[in-house]
Amino acid sequence: MKYAFIKAHQELFTVRRMCALLEVSTSAYYDWIRRPESARKAEDRCLSEKIVSIHRDSRETYGARRIVHELREDGDEVSRARVGRLMKEKALKVKSRRKFKATTRSDHGRPVAPNLLERQFDVATPNTVYAGDITYIPTAEGWLYLAVMIDLHSRAVVGWAMSERMTADLVNDALMMAISKRQPASGLLVHSDRGSQYVSDLYQKSLADHGFVCSMSRKGNCWECEAYPWVQCAV
Repeated sequence: MKYAFIKAHQELFTVRRMCALLEVSTSAYYDWIRRPESARKAEDRCLSEKIVSIHRDSRETYGARRIVHELREDGDEVSRARVGRLMKEKALKVKSRRKFKATTRSDHGRPVAPNLLERQFDVATPNTVYAGDITYIPTAEGWLYLAVMIDLHSRAVVGWAMSERMTADLVNDALMMAISKRQPASGLLVHSDRGSQYVSDLYQKSLADHGFVCSMSRKGNCWECEAYPWVQCAV
C-alpha cells in the first residue's frame, strides 16, 4: 500500500522524500515498479474502469449491488464484495435521491373554489382561461418543482416558476409571470387543482387583486389534467 501511495502521488512529491517519510527504501520501491502486473491486478484495473463508468452513467446513484447486476449482464462474474472493495479504492460514493413528494395536498381544510371550468378545455379566445399545475423534475441533486400557467386557448405556457420547495410563492410566481407577459383583463378564469399552494392566502389574494375568477378541479379527479397532459398529474 505504501508503494501504491508513492506511485499515485509522485507528480506532487519526490519519490525520495515520500520513501523517507514512509520509511521504505527507494531501491525497494523501484523494484516493485519494475515487477510485472499480476493477472489479478490487471483484472481489478479493467474492472475498476467499468465500475467507474457504470457509476457515472447512473449519476452516482448505483451502489455495489446494482453495479454487480450491470456487470453480470455484460458477462463479468464478480462478487459484491469485490465490487465494494474497488468502489472504496476509487472513493465512489452513492448519492441518495430525495424521496418523492406528492405535488397535491388537498387535506388542508381550507375553503376551495367550485369547478367552473367543468372540463371545457376548448377555449375560443386567448387570455380567457388559464390553467395552473405543479410537476416535479428529478435531477442529480434531488427533486425540483416546476409550476406552470398555460393559456387553454393555445396551450402555450404563459408563466412558470421553479424551486426546490413546493410553496405558495412557487405558484404565485408563475401567476405573476403570466400577468406580466399577457396583461389579462379582469374576469379571467384561472383553473387549478385544490392543492394547498392554490388555496393559500398569497395566491388567492393575487387572484382577487386582479379580479380573476378561481376554479378548482374535483377532488381526486386526474382527468381534470387532460387539458395539459405534459404536466404530471398528482391527486
